[in-house]
Amino acid sequence: MSRTARIQAFFDAETWTVSYVVSDPATGSAAVIDPVLGYDFKAGRTHTQGADEILAYLATEGLKVQWILETHAHADHLSAARYLQKRVGGQIAIGENIKQVQAVFKKLFNLERTFLPDGSQFDHLFKDGERFGIGQLEVTALLVPGHTPADMAYALEDVIFVGDTLFMPDVGTARADFPGGDAHQLYRSIRRLLALPRETAMFVCHDYPPETRQPAWETTVGEQRDKNVHVHDGVTEEAFVAMRTARDATLDVPTLILPSLQVNVRAGQLPPPDDNGVSYLRIPLNALPGAKS
Repeated sequence: MSRTARIQAFFDAETWTVSYVVSDPATGSAAVIDPVLGYDFKAGRTHTQGADEILAYLATEGLKVQWILETHAHADHLSAARYLQKRVGGQIAIGENIKQVQAVFKKLFNLERTFLPDGSQFDHLFKDGERFGIGQLEVTALLVPGHTPADMAYALEDVIFVGDTLFMPDVGTARADFPGGDAHQLYRSIRRLLALPRETAMFVCHDYPPETRQPAWETTVGEQRDKNVHVHDGVTEEAFVAMRTARDATLDVPTLILPSLQVNVRAGQLPPPDDNGVSYLRIPLNALPGAKS
C-alpha cells in the first residue's frame, strides 16, 4: 500500500519525546499524537515552546485538527493536549483502560473528590480494535498493555504509532514496573505489533540514543524483528520477562513522574486552582510504588 498520510515529527530534547502530526492531504484533517507541555521542575513553571511549534505547523499547512491522541498517560512528560485543544479544537482521546490508571493515581495523590476515575476527562475512550478516521484516512486503535494497562497503538495504511511499547531497535523496549505494568503482557503486546507486515513503518514516542547516533524515531517491523536488543525474533516470553524484570529493578523513577501523572490523568488539564487562583501539584512522600529508599 502506498502511503498517503503526511507525518511530521516534533522532537522534545528535554524529555526525549517525539510528538507527531498526521494529516490527510485530501481533506486537510489532522491528528496530533502525544504532544508535550514543557515543565521547568526547579521553578515549577510550564511552558509551551514545543506545543507552539506544532501550532505553527498546523497553521502553515492549513490543517484542521480532528483528534489529539494519547498513547497512554505518560510518566516522563506533561501532556499539552488541553493547551492545543483550546487553540485548535479536536477530540482528546486515549484507551478505555485509562480508568484503571486514574483509579491508582487518584488514590496515590489523594486527588480532589470531584476527580472521577471514569475517563470523563477525555472526549473519547478507544476500545481495542476500534476504527476511526482522520479525514479519509482509516485508523485502528490497538490495545497494547504491559508498560501500563492503558497503552494504545494507532495503525493506518502502512504505518503504526507505538507509543512507549517499543523503542528504536538498539534501545529496546519499555519498562513494565509501573503500577499495573506487566512484563508478560508487554511481551504479548509487542508480538502483536511485530505480527504486522515487515515493511510496516513504526514510529516510536521516545528515543534515548547511544552517543554514536542522533535521536531517531522511525523504524520498521522488520528491523525490530531482526535487531531489537530486547525482543528480536527468537527471544521467548520467559527470557524477555526475566530480562525486563531484572532491568527494571535497576532503573530510577522518571524525573517527571509525579507532576506528569497528575496532569496526564486529567487529559492535560492542570489541577484545579486553590482559592488563591494558583494550581498546585501534590508530592506524596515515601509512597510511590517502586521507589527505592
